[in-house]
Amino acid sequence: MKFQKITMIDACRLTENAIPEIQKLSNDPLKLYWSYPSSEEEVIERVGDSDCVLVSFQTRLTPRIINAAPNLKYIGMCCSLFSEETSSVDIPASRERGIVVKGVKDYGDEGVVEFIFSQLINLGKGYGKYQWKEEPCELGGKSIGIIGMGTLGKMVAVAARSFGMKVYYYSKTRKPDEEAKGSKFLPLKDLMATCDAVTIHLPRYTVLVNEEEFACKKKNSVFINTSFGPLFDKEAFVKSMNADKTSFAFFDADGAGVYYKEFSEMENIVLYDKSAGFTRESKERLSQKAIENMISFLKEGK
Repeated sequence: MKFQKITMIDACRLTENAIPEIQKLSNDPLKLYWSYPSSEEEVIERVGDSDCVLVSFQTRLTPRIINAAPNLKYIGMCCSLFSEETSSVDIPASRERGIVVKGVKDYGDEGVVEFIFSQLINLGKGYGKYQWKEEPCELGGKSIGIIGMGTLGKMVAVAARSFGMKVYYYSKTRKPDEEAKGSKFLPLKDLMATCDAVTIHLPRYTVLVNEEEFACKKKNSVFINTSFGPLFDKEAFVKSMNADKTSFAFFDADGAGVYYKEFSEMENIVLYDKSAGFTRESKERLSQKAIENMISFLKEGK
């Protein structure tokens, strides 16, 4: 069984080798777009009469777009699908039409973990522009606070323990498996006040760190965000950094988001102009999992 017509409606960050594999799943030749549409009308035109579309997190599929696609039965998100509330695809509108939406999990986590600890090591040793302490230091014995203990948060915890760091976390639900390994739960304000480094791993639009939390933040600490978009109050963050010149922050392009230029003009902030999780290897994992999702749908219809 195959799809009749598959359209990749924007630059989904798939590998070149994935394209012929996807073509095998379509009766008609693939329609491939390597740019991002600028309007709903352009998205509707690109989707056309396709029964399957592939889309990245950068293009929103609104109810209007979904209802304008007469043949659509499958939406393959070439990105993570954390929840209906944070999805770039309108899940309720898709459900009403009987359209199946699938996302890809855990494809860029390895690169993010490497980014976090490479930056902490650089800062501790003073390899770059800044040095954390008066003398070069090691990570062992320092504390890291993880906000969001999902798959990626747990990978960060494993790496932190391998360096001899003390691991604390905040999550909506307690994680007994992590606590059995030595991670300790703290309320969010206590975590901010306790930890030498704090890193956020939450779904997009989940803003938990606000002015009250930044007011509690430990001095001479490091704040890290690699999630999609600044998942913190920007004004409160800037106020905190200006008040404590001994602290530092690390963001990749995703974590800084629309504030990248503003943050680049501030002291003690280190920016990476790419996505920390977007590597050659992550593209391969993303591509393979996106194809597996399509094959699963064709076989099982869900």
